[in-house]
Parts: sequence; C-alpha cells; structure tokens
Amino acid sequence: MIDLAARRGMILAAIGCIVPAPAALADSLTVRVVDEHGAALQDVAMALKPLVGVPAMRVAEFEIVQRDKRFIPLMTAVPTGASIRFPNHDTVRHHVYSFSPAKTFELKLYLGTPAAPVVFDKPGVVVMGCNIHDHMVAYVVVFDSPWVGVSDEAGELRLQGVPAGDYRLEYWHPRWVGADNSVAGTPVRIDGDARFALVVGAQP
Repeated sequence: MIDLAARRGMILAAIGCIVPAPAALADSLTVRVVDEHGAALQDVAMALKPLVGVPAMRVAEFEIVQRDKRFIPLMTAVPTGASIRFPNHDTVRHHVYSFSPAKTFELKLYLGTPAAPVVFDKPGVVVMGCNIHDHMVAYVVVFDSPWVGVSDEAGELRLQGVPAGDYRLEYWHPRWVGADNSVAGTPVRIDGDARFALVVGAQP
C-alpha cells in the first residue's frame, strides 16, 4: 500500500513528465542596405556565417524562371548544396550556362523544365547567361550558411531563427561583377532581434 506522501511524489513526478520545457527563443537580424549616396539598394545577396563552428546546411531547392527573355529573379542567394531548377516559360529556346569557378554548367537549348536541377555545391559567385540572348543575365551567390537572403526594393532583408553569437555578415552585389567577384564581409553580433545598417559602395 502506498502512503499519502509517496502518492503525492508520484503525482508531481508525472506532472513534471508532461510539462514541456520552454522553447529556445529564436533571434533575428534585419539588415538595411544603402549605397554610397544613401539610396536603398536592392539585390544584395547576404548571409550570416558563424565565427565559431560550422552550421548545418538545409536541404533546399530554388527556382530561376526564364520569362520574356529575362531571368527572374536577377539575384538568388543559396546555401551550399542547394539545387536550382531553370524552367523556361518562353516560347523560344534558351541555352543557360555559366563559366564561373564556383559553378560551371550548361543547359543546352531547351523548352519547359530540365529533368534534373543544377546543384550548387561550392561557395562563391556564379554569373549566368543565355548563349542565344546576350542581354540575359542572372546571379547566384552560394554561401556556407543556412541563413541567406536578398535585399528587397526597400533595401531590407530579415534573417530569422539565428542563434545568438558572433557572425560575419557576408554580402555581394552585381555592381561588383567583372572584378574578382569576391564576397565582402563585416562582423555582426546577434543578441535578440538585432538591426544592422550596411553601406555597399561601388567596389568591395
């Protein structure tokens, strides 16, 4: 027979088993990007890279559409290992290619969507074009980080679910194409919901 004190202890233990532990709070970083004249700058690819440790990459698939003889979007930021599909929504064939060291590939003349996506397995800047339509261009920046994105028309990007700590904010913009295509960076501290102002000049 179980006495009253023992029974009370069993009830409290059972209650302790079903009470969930408080969830870890997710921090975020909102970046506001301007050019050297103070104007909002769109299409800046950015990522947060921890100064200590290697973050786990997320399995992700992206899409760059060909429509009206343009690549949409112009700029895409992806984590290392991400795959990208290139559906052609035009009525003419396109020949998508890149000779960039970070990713060299060709999707020869085609309509519709190629069966297999292109996997971007090396960090760096990838400049893409169409071998048929010289004015078509797009950019993919591959980062060793799961926290990636591109600034919008207001020059802003919010990266969510970032653990508190010290990071390097890496970034690149198409105005730098033609140089060595190296990614720039600056230190950032994440603690709660942080905000950061970034000025991107004509050269990194």
